[in-house]
Amino acid sequence: MKKMFNKAIDRPIKTFMNTQVNRSTWNAYPFFCLVILFTAFLFTACKKYATDKPQPKSEEQFINNNGVTNDLGLPGSYKMLDPQTLSELQQVRAATAKYQNINNAFADNYKDIPIVVMPNMGYHFLKAELISPVFDMKKPAILVYNKKDNGNFELVAVEYAVPIDPQSPNTPPEGFTGNDDVWDFNTLNSGWWTLHAWVWKNNPDGVLKMTNPLVIVQ
Repeated sequence: MKKMFNKAIDRPIKTFMNTQVNRSTWNAYPFFCLVILFTAFLFTACKKYATDKPQPKSEEQFINNNGVTNDLGLPGSYKMLDPQTLSELQQVRAATAKYQNINNAFADNYKDIPIVVMPNMGYHFLKAELISPVFDMKKPAILVYNKKDNGNFELVAVEYAVPIDPQSPNTPPEGFTGNDDVWDFNTLNSGWWTLHAWVWKNNPDGVLKMTNPLVIVQ
């Protein structure tokens, strides 16, 4: 029995001793294991970051969610507005984002000739079918542009046009939430109440004021 036991132990030892081992490979084995483990960890971490990282929202997502955040670029000075008003203005900005390219405005039937060019306002392009007694903040009847130094048009504001009600001509329409609306009683040229919203260029006088001192019409 003792001989059998010694024989059983002796054989694997001799086998191991007789095996040619490349010492450099054996010593490098733990290092390769660490490299593989680190690579696997890094891949998992990167994948999780890519999954968890907030993805930029499209214009459609902003409109559908109704809650366009200030990341859309409304000037910081507008933050003093009523939160609901600010939210509505952000929706206006999202709904009119494509009109930063004036050719999209023309394609959507805004006339390619401005109806009026005004100092501290700009070039006004009208879509007549959007003139309505019902205020729709996402469908302004007028888009207001100014020219850049290179001559290209830059969207600066939107403008709403609501026909003056002959039954109550001195009562301005319902517009944005809050008391910041500055409706203009325009009986001379149009017979409309008009309201500007400077959602595409900061207006230090107020987002809903009629004129903007920063707009120098060229």
